[in-house]
Amino acid sequence: MNNYSEKFEKMRIAGNLAARTLDMLTENIKPGISTDYIDKLSYEFIRDNGGYSAPLFYRGFKKSLCTSLNHVVCHGVPSDRVLNEGDALNIDVTAIINDYYGDTSRMFCVGKTPVKLNNLINTTYEAMIRAIKILKPGIKLGDIGFEIQSFVEKNGFSVVRDFCGHGISNTFHELPNVLHYGKKNTGMELRPGMTFTIEPMINAGKYDVKVLADGWTAVTKDKSLSAQFEHTIGITENGYEIFTESVKGYSKPPYL
Repeated sequence: MNNYSEKFEKMRIAGNLAARTLDMLTENIKPGISTDYIDKLSYEFIRDNGGYSAPLFYRGFKKSLCTSLNHVVCHGVPSDRVLNEGDALNIDVTAIINDYYGDTSRMFCVGKTPVKLNNLINTTYEAMIRAIKILKPGIKLGDIGFEIQSFVEKNGFSVVRDFCGHGISNTFHELPNVLHYGKKNTGMELRPGMTFTIEPMINAGKYDVKVLADGWTAVTKDKSLSAQFEHTIGITENGYEIFTESVKGYSKPPYL
């Protein structure tokens, strides 16, 4: 028994609820539904399973999750915007249960999507997985960023600099900040018991972003497409544990 086993057990429960929420949403992602409807489904599912949607009223945010479409990088606000054939959508869910947080996001394709978009989505997912696979005590935060950046840029895409992963446990956002770009062997050393997110945002064009007048929605400055995946992770004695893996085995599109 280690001194973080109770924390990890609570993180598993919260992460599992967040992952099951995305699993539930998967079959509902189709042309003609609104992002507000996705928000409603998520809120009700988390509530009915004993949790609470962390984004709701967080710093004034008025929805239960983030829906980021096409050139939206992150923090897209659900609305009456209807999904169309060819859209790409990131859904970012955070569930609180027993005061602990599970934070995860996945990309969804609406109908048939272009080859370049599919390549962007696949590269983003693979970059996150490559970074997760190196995790163990003793490596540095910079190693995570280096792993993502080198793979993404080799594939002709760019890593967003303005947003990063973050520590998470019984607080939504805490230290450390987990940058998705960087140099090997720099930054804080990982140690057992640490819990944080890895959530690379990858653009098809340049990495520059701007935040719209609503104070939340971040978009690519050059209007290029953007993609993101996110997992909540804990560092164990000799490796890592992913708290937000899909119960149904959904990793990246196509899911069904």
